Amino acid sequence: MVRRMSTPVRRVAVLGAGVMGAGIAAHCANAGIPVVLLDIVPPKGGDRNAFATGALDKLKKAKPAAFTHPRNALLIQTGNFDDDLEKVKDCDLIIEAIIERLDIKQALFEKLEKLAAPHAVIASNTSGLRIADMVVGRSETFRKNFMITHFFNPPRYMKLLELVAGADTSAEAKERAETFGRELLGKGIVWAKDTPNFIGNRIGLQSMMTTIHLMLKRGLTPEDVDAITGIPMAHPKSATFRTADVVGLDTVGHVAANCYKSLTDDEDRDTFQTPAFITTMIEKGQLGDKTKGGFYKKQGDTITTLDPKTGEYRAKGGDPEIAKATKSLSKIEDPRERVKKLVATPGPIGEFAWTVLSRSLAYSARRIPEITESIEAIDNGMKWGYAWDLGPFETWDALGFAETYDRMKKDGVALPAWVDKMKAANATAFYTPGRIWDPMKNESVARASDPREITWEIMRKGDAPVLKNSGAEAWDLGDGVLGLTFKTKANSIDSDVIKMIHDATARAEQDFRSMVIWNQGEFFCVGANLFAVLMAAGQKQWDQLREMIRGYQYATQRMKYATVPVVAAPYNMTLGGGLELCMGSDAVQAASETYSGLVEVGVGLIPGGAGTMNMLWRSLEGVPEGVDVDVYSFVTQTFKNIALAKVATSAEEGKAYGYFRNSDGVSFDRARQLHEAKQRAIGLAAAGYHPPIPRAYKLPGESGIATLHMMVNTLVAGKYASAHDATIAMKLANVLCGGVNGSTHAVTEDEILELEREAFLSLCGEPLSQARMQYMLQNNKPLRN
Repeated sequence: MVRRMSTPVRRVAVLGAGVMGAGIAAHCANAGIPVVLLDIVPPKGGDRNAFATGALDKLKKAKPAAFTHPRNALLIQTGNFDDDLEKVKDCDLIIEAIIERLDIKQALFEKLEKLAAPHAVIASNTSGLRIADMVVGRSETFRKNFMITHFFNPPRYMKLLELVAGADTSAEAKERAETFGRELLGKGIVWAKDTPNFIGNRIGLQSMMTTIHLMLKRGLTPEDVDAITGIPMAHPKSATFRTADVVGLDTVGHVAANCYKSLTDDEDRDTFQTPAFITTMIEKGQLGDKTKGGFYKKQGDTITTLDPKTGEYRAKGGDPEIAKATKSLSKIEDPRERVKKLVATPGPIGEFAWTVLSRSLAYSARRIPEITESIEAIDNGMKWGYAWDLGPFETWDALGFAETYDRMKKDGVALPAWVDKMKAANATAFYTPGRIWDPMKNESVARASDPREITWEIMRKGDAPVLKNSGAEAWDLGDGVLGLTFKTKANSIDSDVIKMIHDATARAEQDFRSMVIWNQGEFFCVGANLFAVLMAAGQKQWDQLREMIRGYQYATQRMKYATVPVVAAPYNMTLGGGLELCMGSDAVQAASETYSGLVEVGVGLIPGGAGTMNMLWRSLEGVPEGVDVDVYSFVTQTFKNIALAKVATSAEEGKAYGYFRNSDGVSFDRARQLHEAKQRAIGLAAAGYHPPIPRAYKLPGESGIATLHMMVNTLVAGKYASAHDATIAMKLANVLCGGVNGSTHAVTEDEILELEREAFLSLCGEPLSQARMQYMLQNNKPLRN
């Protein structure tokens, strides 16, 4: 059941247009919420709104993009505190994100108290100041509406939102803030206590600083440490030092200094002391990516590493044995198995990993109930805020609760009394199916969950799939919905997947009322199995290749014209054939962070799974019958999108490019996407679904081909495109224009598909296209030839 706010948040004010404030404003705009973004008047005069408008200009150019589409900037109104603070009167949520100075915040809150609506939630994005200090002198109403909303940077991409209530914060204010974050922004909510750096940064920084101090003690290099503490430890690839470079050493140093200053009673306080070499780096301005150099620095075409002993950059190195062993560990798919094998690795790798993890896990346990009473809050904080695959207690379970407990005790690692009681109660894990250990009750309790966050494993019915082959499976998802999922590497499309699309669609029509395409793994679908295409082309198996192309074209067409609705649920990389799969579906429920495009030109081809036709047809489907339009302009834009391999960097941008329909759904929280995709499929079926009617259009034909040829020749002459780029582009132009006779009659889908198929096949025979395919397979990046 979704909880709804008594007073919804329709308008937000963000006070402070620094990096965090501006990022929060941008993400609110991404959710369709109008924002007032204010900052101080520049002390040197000039444009009184310069700081806020300058921040908005930076947001528009930010990399990675702060907005899911540039037009979202229209929802942000800029101003300054002196002239525009009264605009907060119309806001339902006011987020303060100014300098971390208590006196300045208190002065701002005094002004807000006189202006804010009685129902408005007032929140601070602070990470170092206490609520009790910030609300000194404020009224009862202000204190009831006040709390902390701590976003992680960048707000668009980081799922974690830590919420902290004060002693007087009302239940209604807490519910409204939580519902706003979860339902509108798609955030993962973690409630923390009002302690320095809350949960994510407290646990994360202790782990990072423990790692750095241990590196110096053990004599390892930054490369060695990053190899151990990255993917093998179920942490991000950026591991320790690369993460610090991305975050910024000044930020790491500030958070560490705040911990050291504030945590006078913390038994691990000394861990937060910044090593001398990092202090020197900060003083020198070696802050990481923002200054083009931190622990790592790009010099020419090479990456160099800062040597902690000398303070100078040297060639990137590290122990080759550590690199080799950790690379092997990184290939283990299950993070639980991976981290267990890491710790069990003999020698310096396993010893270093165990020391870091045992200290981090024990520190996390000792922070209960100081920072939270929930082990799940700590685990979620680290997964959502630091992108760990496993939280501390999930990692402990992976290593074995009892074994890890015994080893920690043997090593003299201090554990809190609640863990001793848990061991004495013969508990076997923090998490068991449907249950979780409650440290306050000293027992396993039912685990609260949002039914919308159901996983594929829980949703599917029965012990076996309805259909199965080596490339894909189809499962009964209940409520008359069949779920199709791929099992190939990176969910690529091969002959088995193509066959399963045909078979699953037929079974859905026979025994179900709708179908959902849902994949798991890092990427939704990276397109066709390029190796299989290259092998067939290399062996000149043209008939086999033609049938494979035709098979996928008509697989997407089979879905498109099925008698039951098909809903695709793309996320992350949805490229080439992956996007063609979505275009063959009746509807899409895309994760907000979906990166989509028809990028086949990068491997010397054009879309070959009906993508060329469906992209053009989608652009034309909104034109009312009888309207005299210039079809060539639609053809030209489709041509540019494909020929330039234009990738949309969000689901919203995908809609703007015509890759998805404006009516398609967007899931801000990926954890709810499967549920939302299934509900969309059920809704289509329940609303009296009928398949679409095939269409035909008069296309530009020979004159359009000639015009596009001139455009391509100009690019080649200006050296913006190679001769082979031109070859690919002209084959694409021929398809989009319906061939030379495209203007003489309404071109059918089958005609376009035949043109697409022959163009794809002929390009497979081009040596330069084969070279592009080969290069992509070997180097994972395109070749320009």
